[in-house]
Amino acid sequence: QASPSARSFQLDYEHNCFLKDGVPFRYISGSIHYARVPRPAWRDRLLKMHMSGLSAVQVYVPWNYHEPLPGVYDFAGNRDVEAFLDLTAELGLLVILRPGPYICAEWEMGGLPSWLLWKPDIILRTSDPAYLAAVDSWLHVLLPKIKPRLYQHGGNIISVQVENEYGSYYACDYGYLRHLLGSFRALLGSEVLLFTTDSTRVEELRCGTLQGLYATTDFGPGSNVTEAFDAQRRVEPKGPLVNSEYYTGWLDYWGEAHASTSAAWVAQGLEDMLQLGASVNMQVVSWQGAQPSGEYMFHGGTNFAYWSGADYKDQYKPVTTSYDYDAPLSEAGDPTEKLFAIRTVISKFQPLPVGPMPPATPKYAYGRVALQKFADLLDVLDVLCPSGPIQSQFPLTFEAIKQAHGFVVYHTQLPRDIPDPVTLGAPPHSICDRGYVMLQKEYQGTLERDRQITLRVTGRAGDTLDVLLENMGRISFGANVSDFKGLLENISLDSDPLSNWLIYPLAIDAAVQQGWPHTAVPKSNSRGRAGPAFYTGTFETPGIAWDTFVKFPGWSKGQLWINGFNLGRYWTDRGPQQTLFVPSSLLHVGRSNNITVLELEGAPLTPLLVFLDRPLFNRTLSHSTLDTE
Repeated sequence: QASPSARSFQLDYEHNCFLKDGVPFRYISGSIHYARVPRPAWRDRLLKMHMSGLSAVQVYVPWNYHEPLPGVYDFAGNRDVEAFLDLTAELGLLVILRPGPYICAEWEMGGLPSWLLWKPDIILRTSDPAYLAAVDSWLHVLLPKIKPRLYQHGGNIISVQVENEYGSYYACDYGYLRHLLGSFRALLGSEVLLFTTDSTRVEELRCGTLQGLYATTDFGPGSNVTEAFDAQRRVEPKGPLVNSEYYTGWLDYWGEAHASTSAAWVAQGLEDMLQLGASVNMQVVSWQGAQPSGEYMFHGGTNFAYWSGADYKDQYKPVTTSYDYDAPLSEAGDPTEKLFAIRTVISKFQPLPVGPMPPATPKYAYGRVALQKFADLLDVLDVLCPSGPIQSQFPLTFEAIKQAHGFVVYHTQLPRDIPDPVTLGAPPHSICDRGYVMLQKEYQGTLERDRQITLRVTGRAGDTLDVLLENMGRISFGANVSDFKGLLENISLDSDPLSNWLIYPLAIDAAVQQGWPHTAVPKSNSRGRAGPAFYTGTFETPGIAWDTFVKFPGWSKGQLWINGFNLGRYWTDRGPQQTLFVPSSLLHVGRSNNITVLELEGAPLTPLLVFLDRPLFNRTLSHSTLDTE
């Protein structure tokens, strides 16, 4: 171990490589997102990465995970990024840190806090003073925690990425990148290696790179490795070849087939890069000159609660709760065939750590659990919105009422008798993202962004109209406009705008974390199975808590909490994901586990959940076979 004064991590432009303590070095790294892994599992996942032969891990820091409100910071529990970094050091892994401020990562709003949109005309990821002020105050909190962990200061962080794939964003604001470079240098010092990552497209490399930031690229298996690195060479004629994101797998969108990439294909691409001497990060490969370095998504994990983001490709495409990513370590942290194929490739280039690969975590099929209907959502607004509604002539967005995630109820009354069906609807792109419509508390159907934007209704003057709006995750990639949530424009009856709204921002998670509804008396006047309603149940673990997967037979779409923890969204109707991962650390041993389900569209006749010992990723409406792969 070199003394701190002798420790250095630098670029060698003469020999096209990294220098670690003055010696040529290349890394093989893998991405892991601590925010997608329960804290009790951090050590297990990092140990498996180390035993796979990786020398480094690449780590994103999601700003919105740590600053839920302006100036309010959370680094406790699962958000203790310093504890996570200390664990990487303890296990002998180097770290490539990607602190943003924007990270993409298919994470809600790409890691940017939604409270930035409280100023509706803010221009994100640019030199807009309001945006830069928020970024600077965040960096002044985060980067001082990072500085003592830099390699030069005796820590294990060898490089730090500035922004993320900025070249793919329309703004191309060099002033913004220069501002970030100045802030990072001021807070981290002049020694640290700062870099950017962009795709291999010429235009993106032009807008995403800046003098003073080392430019790296990202590409996946199937790319021509030599051509891809030629793109890096156009902006960095000298220095190590680096693929910062070598895609070992891909993510899933709701309603599309489960993505997978073959182990052989991924292993071959990795070998091709290592042959060139590149550094590789799996999800990102970084390569050094003669020795490419690389990195890639080694362990995806789970988008718990409301943290999954969305892409915009011709339409809004929300990301599934599982972020398994078909990665070498599965969502539950199990080594896959792909992991062993990658480890075999790595062993050809450097010695593997001595000792066995830790095994898959044990899983348990707890079986069927019966649920009971607790109440319709509209009958418990007093609990879910204790402060009462906001009055407004026209609908307000989530951001206007400072609601970050989850759900808001918009309530009004029909202005006139409607004996014959008329069209209830909203302009395109104004339902963000799904609206569950109730007349006189009877569920009528769902309005959905970029899909169904009208329903036919009848009723009488004074009848209640309630629209429960669901935020499915703010766009993390692919749009050049801010992604506001809720009702963005008026809802109309045959083009007459409705007015006089009562708006209820729902604090469902706060209630569930305090033990509701298990501590309350069920509402007996429940009206059947359709529409938004809460269901509850309990189950015991037989003496030991193991990881499990929960399936929703006959359910439509909703949200699941176990013991007050929000496990994320299920969408059985649309797929492909059919199960939610339940980590063992959430479960109680020797006392009952409380289940709370918010079903949005309609529960089955017999409401029950089934706990399995394996995930079902691949069932969509078009293939109704229970494919377990």
